[in-house]
Amino acid sequence: MKRMNNKRLKEVSFYLLIGTLFGLIIGGILWILVRQPQGTPILLATRPGESNITIYISGEVVKPGVYQLPFGSRITDAVTAAGGTLPDSDINIVNLAEILSDSEHVYIPRVSEVGDIGYMKMNINFATQAELETLPGIGSSVASKIIDYRIMNGSFTSIEEIQKVTGIGPATYEKIRNYITVGG
Repeated sequence: MKRMNNKRLKEVSFYLLIGTLFGLIIGGILWILVRQPQGTPILLATRPGESNITIYISGEVVKPGVYQLPFGSRITDAVTAAGGTLPDSDINIVNLAEILSDSEHVYIPRVSEVGDIGYMKMNINFATQAELETLPGIGSSVASKIIDYRIMNGSFTSIEEIQKVTGIGPATYEKIRNYITVGG
């Protein structure tokens, strides 16, 4: 009888051990599945209304104007929407792969607007203060005066007209004339 009890005891112990291990495994799996996530969640949200952007394209395109394009569009998509480029355009100076943002102005230059060194001339009718300050001999004060002149008198009709801005005399004009255009 002792032998049978020992055998029976070993059998019961074995089943208890297997049951305990199985319970621990099932309990661990359930704990992993139902536990709260650790750390701070990262929320990836889109802005409302970002399904389309509105851009303005001008210069040497068939139909310059304002266009709505899908969010994530590139300059090449804007050129296509505007009917393509005109024969006198210099599309090589424009990064067609650039991704557009809402309210952006895309300008496609003429070949004659591109300087000898291969860079696009600055359109003084659209240039920002910071852009104007990159011209030789133009500091922040004169750049502000150029912008003020545009506000008071409208767009420049020729590059020579920039000499009407206080602070731009013949010497300064000679320094900048090869770098500017009126895009017209």
